[in-house]
Amino acid sequence: MLKFRKIYHVFKIFFIKILCIDPKNLFVKVFQKCYDCYEKNCDVNLIPFEEGEILKQFLSKYRHGLVIGIYSILYILVFHYLESRPIHSYHIVHTVFDDLIPFCEFFIIPYLLWFPYMVLAVVYFIFFNKNRHEYYQLIFNLMMGMTIFLIVSYAYPNAQHLRPVEFPRDNIFTDVVRWLYKTDTPTNILPSIHVFNSLAIHMSLTNCQALRGKKNVRIVSFILTMLIIMSTMFLKQHSVIDVCMGATLALFGHLLFYPERSLSFSRNAYYNERKRKKSEN
Repeated sequence: MLKFRKIYHVFKIFFIKILCIDPKNLFVKVFQKCYDCYEKNCDVNLIPFEEGEILKQFLSKYRHGLVIGIYSILYILVFHYLESRPIHSYHIVHTVFDDLIPFCEFFIIPYLLWFPYMVLAVVYFIFFNKNRHEYYQLIFNLMMGMTIFLIVSYAYPNAQHLRPVEFPRDNIFTDVVRWLYKTDTPTNILPSIHVFNSLAIHMSLTNCQALRGKKNVRIVSFILTMLIIMSTMFLKQHSVIDVCMGATLALFGHLLFYPERSLSFSRNAYYNERKRKKSEN
């Protein structure tokens, strides 16, 4: 319980002091928007003449969202066990490239934006996107990668010693990083879930039929994903190896859950290469 309170305080500092947003009002607006969407699209009269009737209708319409909800609870429980179990020795993850990357506390902003980025993407595919197939592509991809992460963490305990002993600067951003270090242990880091989940979500948005005409969404998603990946290294939360393994896992997930897209990309590359060779001849 103490650990979750620390996480809450980190988010509170981030939203109120950095983004100047009251997190309570933000989440109230999100849930109100979801309910308004349900009320607009539901064909059943929502007059609450029976107690619990609205809740039954809501769960019936969006019961597919329970899959990721139940898995998230199981994931948190298993991850908490992995973090708290006694380990005599960890494999230290480190490369020479890690020493070349300087610490930069300003990357705490995209690092923490990973949480609303992931939640809002899942919320969109549950409540706003009518294509159930795209929803299941995303959550099964996420569940696959996160399960592999849990298996690796159990079978191959790993850790890193990259965090600075003293911060080079003292400001609000380093205060949030300090809270993050106290909350998140430098263990079980391989592969990086920040990297994998960000890429998985970006892939789901770029492959979403309803967002094909929303170029700005894809651009913002790509920029945020790249910043999140960079933040894991600049905040000394992950090694370059963690990032590479997370990206490799995301690529595997794309090939597995979006085979049509991968095949189409291969065909286009093949025909473009043929055209180039013909033009040269």
